Amino acid sequence: MRRAALPLSHVWLAVAIMAVWGSNFVVMKAGLEHLPSLFFAGLRFTLVAFPVVFFLPRPRVRWRNLATYGLFIGLGQFGLIFTALNGHISPALASLVAQTQVFFTIVLALVFDDEGVKPRQWAALLLAALGLAIIAFHTDAQTSMLGLLLVLGAALCWALGNMASRNAGRVNMLSYVAWSSLFAAPSLLAFSLAVEGPQAILQGVQEATMGTWGAVIWQALGNSLFGYAAWGWLLARHPAATITPMALLVPVFGFTTSALWLGEPLPIWKLAAAALVMAGLTLNLLAPKAPQETKA
Repeated sequence: MRRAALPLSHVWLAVAIMAVWGSNFVVMKAGLEHLPSLFFAGLRFTLVAFPVVFFLPRPRVRWRNLATYGLFIGLGQFGLIFTALNGHISPALASLVAQTQVFFTIVLALVFDDEGVKPRQWAALLLAALGLAIIAFHTDAQTSMLGLLLVLGAALCWALGNMASRNAGRVNMLSYVAWSSLFAAPSLLAFSLAVEGPQAILQGVQEATMGTWGAVIWQALGNSLFGYAAWGWLLARHPAATITPMALLVPVFGFTTSALWLGEPLPIWKLAAAALVMAGLTLNLLAPKAPQETKA
């Protein structure tokens, strides 16, 4: 029997998630104008956890799984990305480099879950990798090697978080994201106190504007409660090699919003990179699927 194709409604849900995540890099940059990086991330996950955990029961997964997801996504992915965006990398480039999580996730699924990756998927990822290479060769004064390494580390943490959410199975993902944030928030706030210091935190709070607090709220409601809950829901229902390439749309939205809101230029090499990424995504989604037997 043939594996069922990705339903159109699931495709559009994935695209909506990517639009939120792509534009979110500009929102993060705005919030970092006043708040220290780790403190900003800690506030985000505090709002994700509270008051949601008072209204939704804990998902039926082990505390260890919740902690793993919360630490990899919170302290790992966003702790590193927020730090990178604070003067080490531009939002558009960060939105692209973060998508190396696609490669990390597929490799992890291949190693731990024994998921097959078809030749067409390798070809699709190769096209996307060429797009990433074009961006990597055009770093400038806005992007440092430290910034690239921080975002690559964030991408690996994102992939590990993907694996944790898949291992949780079909649970209420809104509840899962909220309860896992009980581990993300305190770890981020503790690191903020230790690394950034109480003086920097107090100064950031005093200088914060309505736009700053709006960025914090959007991080919690749009990016986490909607984005990660819906993403985990999709990963629990489809193979990682099918779903994760959708994240390659993030830099397309990231480039667009960064150009419109921040005036970041879009030279021909950036457009060429985006075209390669889109070509890889299209090949992965639209190429005919080979017949595959399914278990009864």
